[in-house]
Amino acid sequence: MNLQTLIDSLLNDTLQTSLPLFQPELALCGTIVLMLLVRVFRGGEHIPSFVIALAGSCVALWLALPREGLASWAGVEPAEIFTGMLVYDTLTAYMRVFLLCFAVLFIVLVRMTGIADRDDGQDFYTLALGAILGMCIMASANHLLTIFLGIEMASVPSYVLAGIVKGRRRSSEAALKYAVYGAGTAGVMLYGISLLAGVLGTAHLPTMARELVALDIPEMLVSGEQSLTVMVLALGGLMLGVGLAFKLSAVPFHFWCPDVFEGASAEVDAFLSVASKAAALALLVRVGFGLGHVPEASQEVMAMQQTSPVHVASTISNRAEEATHLVADTSNRTIQHEALADDSPLSPVRRFMVILLAVVSVVTCTFGNLAAYGQTNIKRMLAYSTIAHAGYMIMAVAASISLLGQGGTGSQSALAALLLYMAFYLFMNLGAFAIVAFLRNAMQSEEIADYGGLIRSCPLIAVLMTAILVSLVGLPPLAGFWPKLRVLQALYTAGGPLMMFTLVAAGLNTAISLVYYLRVVKTICIDPEPDTRMPVTLGFLPVAYTLVVSLPVIVLGILPERFSLWANQAVTQIFQ
Repeated sequence: MNLQTLIDSLLNDTLQTSLPLFQPELALCGTIVLMLLVRVFRGGEHIPSFVIALAGSCVALWLALPREGLASWAGVEPAEIFTGMLVYDTLTAYMRVFLLCFAVLFIVLVRMTGIADRDDGQDFYTLALGAILGMCIMASANHLLTIFLGIEMASVPSYVLAGIVKGRRRSSEAALKYAVYGAGTAGVMLYGISLLAGVLGTAHLPTMARELVALDIPEMLVSGEQSLTVMVLALGGLMLGVGLAFKLSAVPFHFWCPDVFEGASAEVDAFLSVASKAAALALLVRVGFGLGHVPEASQEVMAMQQTSPVHVASTISNRAEEATHLVADTSNRTIQHEALADDSPLSPVRRFMVILLAVVSVVTCTFGNLAAYGQTNIKRMLAYSTIAHAGYMIMAVAASISLLGQGGTGSQSALAALLLYMAFYLFMNLGAFAIVAFLRNAMQSEEIADYGGLIRSCPLIAVLMTAILVSLVGLPPLAGFWPKLRVLQALYTAGGPLMMFTLVAAGLNTAISLVYYLRVVKTICIDPEPDTRMPVTLGFLPVAYTLVVSLPVIVLGILPERFSLWANQAVTQIFQ
């Protein structure tokens, strides 16, 4: 094969396969470039950045939607793109729609609150869309290098957004803390990536799983041979988990979260608590199932285990032939079949991840709920609430991986519960932080004590805030009840002492969270209005936006079936 053939193969794969499936991300890139270039030309300063950002986000969302409608997600054809660096499947499609829906709502919010004014709007929207682009890459990452690239693309703009408010010392301090913690965890994660890739000889997630099968870790543990290899793999996995824990603000890598949330604007807090957490959870699923499961659909990607560009190009041109050999290879199929059993070569990898995730989730959830008690600032309280909910959602991943070795549909149901949780959490947290932002503009305060008696001056806002807080607890008939119930059901189905302990901890934490959520409700609905507070009046548009974002919290609690169906469809191809 000559050089021209190799180049033609790469171009064919990129232009005909990869780019058509990468259209939403390309639309975001085009929007960012357009916003940066529009003011270069005469008259460009008169074009509002808000219009460009909103139009670009809407176009990207339209491109992300399945052509036959949301009900056709199950018919999405899975494919690896860009020589296996990214993967397009139902989970990718779901997360794209989720992130881009949030981007549209977020752009409207920051325009209404004025945090992205005419002078700084171009910078703000560019950073926000750049971070969303990184999060889309995180959700579709299929290679350790794209995992690192996606996390950094999402993190670096977020550091700047945390300190975007000028003239506020707390805002600058929040950005600095966020950047310092992020730089440290990025270094640790990159070292863990180098350890894993060095031992396994590849950075491609499905190929790494097959290499783990070939190592036969159970035999290595029994015989005691190559114990150093197992130790390096465990250390690399822990270091990789550091980066994921930082994005999830999971204990013990949560220290940045309360300070950053208090110092940053409420709008940026909504961005970090919803979009950043959702992308990190999707990436956790990619890593957990990429290293703990060898799907049948991944047989043809064996050729992607080499990182040499020449080898990659040659495998693209011969993919069909190599896939045929892999399917015909009886021993390879036997290994893949055994990998799904409880005593498979991948069972130690799954047990390691389940124990780690279960312990981290329980500690994270408990710490977040207990630390929220003594908070007097509403943003700081919601920061600890975000930490606690990250713990609940990590529990779903732990249950799903635990059920993976048992077969059946339990693992798929647990993962669908996570996606349903993320969808409902978008409305709950975005609505909460939107109310905080609008009230901040109206009364120049973010202290919980200043929310006293809002039921009398802003009755609709008070009712919506109450509904959101009760939904965050997980009480029926509001939207937060169903995903939390399904997570508890997944833990019960997984069984075993560890999962039962996690189930009990989740139930106790739900009861604990009642206190600090309802304390805010009591302040809003029962306490008298403070004498030091300015008069509170909100215009039509803020109230209308809050109503649009918060109404699903009530409606989806009564009619959750449609979102539940989409979540079930979005996880089907993870297990194929």
